Amino acid sequence: MLLTEDYQLIEFPSVLLPKGVVLGSVVNIDVGRDRGAEQRQRNEFRELQEQILVDFGTKQPKAPVIRVGHTTQTWTVLEWEPLDLAAAELRSLHLYRDGQRMMQSMPSSLEVANSVLAIKTSGLDVDHEYEFKIEMRTSAGTLFSNAVTIRTHSLENLSGVCVCFGECESQEEIENMKETVKRIGASWTDRVSMNVTHFVARYKAGPGCETALRYNIPIVKPDWLLACEANGKLQPAIKYYLD
Repeated sequence: MLLTEDYQLIEFPSVLLPKGVVLGSVVNIDVGRDRGAEQRQRNEFRELQEQILVDFGTKQPKAPVIRVGHTTQTWTVLEWEPLDLAAAELRSLHLYRDGQRMMQSMPSSLEVANSVLAIKTSGLDVDHEYEFKIEMRTSAGTLFSNAVTIRTHSLENLSGVCVCFGECESQEEIENMKETVKRIGASWTDRVSMNVTHFVARYKAGPGCETALRYNIPIVKPDWLLACEANGKLQPAIKYYLD
């Protein structure tokens, strides 16, 4: 405790007193106002308010933008632009088909949604028109994407067929199958992805086959391609499954 000249008591931390101070010692204490520090704090607070306004007051989540990807007789791939949520949090994504919400598995986080940027929806009727849109629920509200219309292919339209080749008898056999793919108006790729409709191989081996199994892509014998060409339309894969 310190005692002023007018006998006012002041509580003062002892650790701040000079060494050697004892009862009866006279101590000078100088207290000043730091206007520079006050101005810096006001500036920092103002900048913080402006940044909060920019982050939370002017930026709003943007509605998803979707487009049609690969389409076949029974499924289609829907793609979207990277989601922009500003400062909001993603609550959920839902797919609507012809105005009805579907029980479709959708990305559960913004990181996953902006990583995959696409989903495959199956179980569609052959040669049928559908309208799709995505509902995005966020902490700042609910937004709907644009609506896109697709028409699944007829059995005679093989342009949606995309095959990937696995282990075969020889490279010559694969080259012959590629020519068959061209003749029927289909396409082929070297990499297994969600756009691949069939994995054609003689043997169940290799990383491509494992990926096809993981994606639930039918693994068929080369005879399936020949049957599609001979009949002029898509053939059921089940008759040509590779055991």
